[in-house]
Order: sequence, then C-alpha cells, then structure tokens
Amino acid sequence: MTTTDILPSSFPGDKHAADKLAAEIEALGHRMNQVRQSIGRVIFGQHATIDQTLITLLAGGHVLLIGVPGLAKTRLVETLGTVLGLEDKRVQCTPDLMPADILGSEVLEESESGRRSFRFIPGPVFCQLLMADEINRASPRTQSALLQAMQERRVSVAGHPHPLPEPFHVLATQNPLEQEGTYPLPEAQLDRFLMQIDVTYPDVDAERQMLIVTTGLAEDRPIDVMSAAELMAAQRLVRRIPVGESVVEAILGLVRAGRPESSEMPEVQRQVAWGPGPRASQALMLAARARAVLDGRLAPSIDDVLALAHPILRHRMALNFAARADGVTLDHVIDRLCEPFA
Repeated sequence: MTTTDILPSSFPGDKHAADKLAAEIEALGHRMNQVRQSIGRVIFGQHATIDQTLITLLAGGHVLLIGVPGLAKTRLVETLGTVLGLEDKRVQCTPDLMPADILGSEVLEESESGRRSFRFIPGPVFCQLLMADEINRASPRTQSALLQAMQERRVSVAGHPHPLPEPFHVLATQNPLEQEGTYPLPEAQLDRFLMQIDVTYPDVDAERQMLIVTTGLAEDRPIDVMSAAELMAAQRLVRRIPVGESVVEAILGLVRAGRPESSEMPEVQRQVAWGPGPRASQALMLAARARAVLDGRLAPSIDDVLALAHPILRHRMALNFAARADGVTLDHVIDRLCEPFA
C-alpha cells in the first residue's frame, strides 16, 4: 500500500500530508511491537488476548476479560501498567463492596480554628488503569458506580463532579465457572466495554516455557516502553487513520444485520432477542484502525472488521429463550453475520 492510498478524501493530492501520516503510523507500529515484546517477557501463550487488549487501549476503550482462574488475567493488567507507564490500581470486587469504596467519599474535618468543612478523599477509580477483579461479584449498586466513570471519564460524589486522570481505562475480569454469589452485569454496563475477550488456555509449547521460566530463582520483569502521554498521542493518531468506504459499509452492514428489527436474515429474526447498538459500530471503526497499526498496515480492511466481530459483538447481543433451548450460541450467530463479507 502506498501513501497515496491512505489520503483522506478531504485532502486529495496532498502527498506531503500523506507521507507524514504514513511515517507516524509506521513509527507507532514499531513502538507497539516493542510493547508486545515487553509483555511477552512475562505473559506466555496469550498472543490473541494481548493483541486484543492493546487494540482496545489504542482505541481508548475498556476491556472485559473472561476466563478461568490461573490464565494470567491479573498479571496482564499489572504488566500493562508497567509497560505503558500508567498508574494502575486494583479493586477486588465482593458482595459487600460499596460505591464509596471505588469512587471515594467526603469526610468532615475540623480545623484548628474550629471551622468545619468537607474534604473529598478520592477512591481507587482515580488512576489511569483500573483493574476490577471479578466484577460480577459486586452488587448492582456498586457496579453502577463505574457506569459514569467508564463513559464520561468523571464521577460525581455528593453532587460535585470530579474528573478522572487521562487516559482512563477499566480492565475488568470475570470467572465464567463459579457463578454462586455473583450478579450478572447489566446490559448498559456491558455495552461500555469495547471488547469482551475470552481468555483461553495456552498451547503446550507456551505452557512448557511458562513452567521453566516461572519456577526458577528469578523471573524476567517487564520494562517500560511508553508513557501515558505517548499512549494518548497514539490514541489520537488512531482516530486520524482514514477508513475506506467499503470498510464503513461492512461495519454498518454487520452491525445492522445483528438487530432483529432491521435484519434480513431469518435466523437473526428468530433467534436474537436484542442486537448491537451504535456503540458496536463505533467500537468496530476504532478497533479496526488500531488492529491495522498493530499489523504494520496504513489503513484497515474488511478482514480487520471480521477478525474483531466476535470480541466486539458477543457482549452486545442476546439470544432468546427458544434459541438457547435449541443449543444455538452467539458465536454461531456472529459467524453467520460475517459470512456475506468474508
């Protein structure tokens, strides 16, 4: 692909601008490759999970990591904080966790002169990378405390708004096995996660390497590659990457086909209770750009959209009772949605 292929339609013939944009994209791709290598020093065999998480961060979104215990979900978040130069904090979600335990609270203080005033004590949400461990163990009231933070990048306590640091990302984990004492995440909160990443077991070679490296006297440590300011600059660059009309049409066609009200696919009309909203289209557009950067390309393609369809759509759709009774899965439905564009 040449630099003229990535020219925005609003700047036809501006070769200098295209060359500059191409150079910035290539430089970011090289830097992200270094980030991958640094993460790979301590996380073994989770290449798809690492790439999808990096895509989400480049797109400025939040991640929901779902997997059984022991798959390095927590360690991935800690490693990202080090590699990307972000201030990270962790909240262990439990049924008795209160919203103030996440957001913070105001306390009444008395000065030496006897004057009383309220002082805000910020909670762990005031960081750049927040890990909400086992988020589905928190009560719905506590889960809702994160809604405003994830969407608006600020929180309101006692009627006063408090902006969050930039950048701000939530990486939440969820155990799909032990469901006793858990509270399913409401659809409004699920929709605020740009991706739902299903973390799988590593292959045998990666698990062998992990056994050798992690049971010795010393382990490799991740090294910092980027800073928070550089990550924010990368996020702005991702939004400048032009997208071809065919990719835009594929995104619109894919998302709208998943809605039973507008879909022309009979199985979607029969099996889907509700489909993806406009946030799914926005997520696919940003994530496709970020994936192109990770792969060293100057513009996204329809293949990027298809590769990201599952992690972006699977938590934004629901099957009806009849479909679940027949053994239909969301992955099967999303596969059918992708077929016309493959």
